[in-house]
Amino acid sequence: MDHIDSKFIGLVSPRLQKFKRVKSNLYNFRCPICGDSQKNKNKTRGYLYAVKANTNFKCHNCGASMSLNNFLKQVDPAVHKQYALEKFKTGKTGRNFVADEPDFKFEAPKFKQNIKLPKAIENPRACGYLMARKLDPSKFFYAEKFKKFANSLKPTFDSEKHDEERIIIPLYYEKNLIGFQGRSINPSPVKYITVMLDDDAPKIYGLDNIRRDAPVYITEGPFDSTFIRNAIAMCGADLDISRWGISNPVWIYDNEPRNREIVNRIGKTIDSGDSVVIWPENIDDKDINDMVMSGLDVQSVIESNIYSGLEAQLKFTTWKKI
Repeated sequence: MDHIDSKFIGLVSPRLQKFKRVKSNLYNFRCPICGDSQKNKNKTRGYLYAVKANTNFKCHNCGASMSLNNFLKQVDPAVHKQYALEKFKTGKTGRNFVADEPDFKFEAPKFKQNIKLPKAIENPRACGYLMARKLDPSKFFYAEKFKKFANSLKPTFDSEKHDEERIIIPLYYEKNLIGFQGRSINPSPVKYITVMLDDDAPKIYGLDNIRRDAPVYITEGPFDSTFIRNAIAMCGADLDISRWGISNPVWIYDNEPRNREIVNRIGKTIDSGDSVVIWPENIDDKDINDMVMSGLDVQSVIESNIYSGLEAQLKFTTWKKI
């Protein structure tokens, strides 16, 4: 299933009752064509699934069968227009794709917001903080007064009193600045503060820098993601990442078997059918950054400890007892 199909399945999913991702390239929900079972509201017999290069819909209640293109046209014409336009632009319409030629509408150019701050590498304190953790300071910015900086882009703080310096972690989507995180340098009760400039945009770090046709590693924090190839970070968000064209995720949680929240999230990930990293018993470090600091080849460790299904459940049960 190509990333455009995955993206638009995610966009239309709020209109599909009982929608869930069963596994990679397979989605289940109540059929919107026939309304599914009238006796049992929990019946879900509508499916979207991949067949070679195509994505099809099938209902095992009414027998309706059609391409994703025609399904979107029936369920949400507005989303279908966007879908047809994106397919048309990328030339991925294919033999079974039939759609009216999309209308191209000109919109006045929008001025993009930029971060007018020095790079972290230019500030001794920020640069020292990041390099001590083996992080690349050229990827981040430095704000001497974080509240003042945040308010300059979006009204965020009622008062700029007790302002503080923070490292700025930019969030981009389709090359636009959609938000940022401020990471405290000094001891602070709030290590991270996230400000979204576009509330509808994904609260994800690194989304513009990944290949969606390969496994995408998903970490909890931006810093950890920079040590791994083809990785993003959720920045505290809890999203259906298939909405953003990611069909083969590998979730990486901190190595904290006594943290109830992390344990619950790993359990839910395994139940969903996604792949997850279960850290081996001989590693004591709690996160990827700490492992890098300890001299571990984190990429190799991760690639050797990816599990799903029953095997993941067995490894998870052992890990929880550490």
